Amino acid sequence: MPKDQRVDPKILSSEIVFEGKIWDIARESFEYNGGTLVREFVKHPGAVAVLAVDEQQRVLLIRQYRHPVRSYLWEIPAGLLDVPGEDRLDAAKRELMEETGYVAERWTKLTDFMTTPGGNDEVITIFLAEGVAHEGHDLELEGEEVDMIKEWFPLSEALASVLASDIQSPSAVVAIMAASHKLGVKAQG
Repeated sequence: MPKDQRVDPKILSSEIVFEGKIWDIARESFEYNGGTLVREFVKHPGAVAVLAVDEQQRVLLIRQYRHPVRSYLWEIPAGLLDVPGEDRLDAAKRELMEETGYVAERWTKLTDFMTTPGGNDEVITIFLAEGVAHEGHDLELEGEEVDMIKEWFPLSEALASVLASDIQSPSAVVAIMAASHKLGVKAQG
């Protein structure tokens, strides 16, 4: 069975060449295969994402504007690991509540994935949330979250949308495919 393998090359130098609001750009020089390489990459705090599934096997998706790709994307609730010391599951519960007003009785880790390993060290942990209930919240949403739309879709339809490239947000794609496999759901249509 194939399995990714962690490698820790000797780092010769490391510096932050750009400091951003959410992430930084690092430049590192390291020993590799008898030589020295230099690479720049995005240093990211990491994130969590949540696929909420109800008793009818519908998934809760949010439509949110993403400026770099100039598109409204159907996504799953997600957020940065930006609270020092916060456990990933606690972060997922917080993000589900903040973005949707929902809570869940049962939580299962679906998977971890690297978003863009050739240029970014971000790892996202995706959780499956079941036994969901709407509690609401009185949080003031900002930026692109202000006009976010929340909608429930049958998991089979969401999977068909992923396979047709109609849903392209990486965390949604990975979560919908992983949950469909786990729950034995096939694409509708």
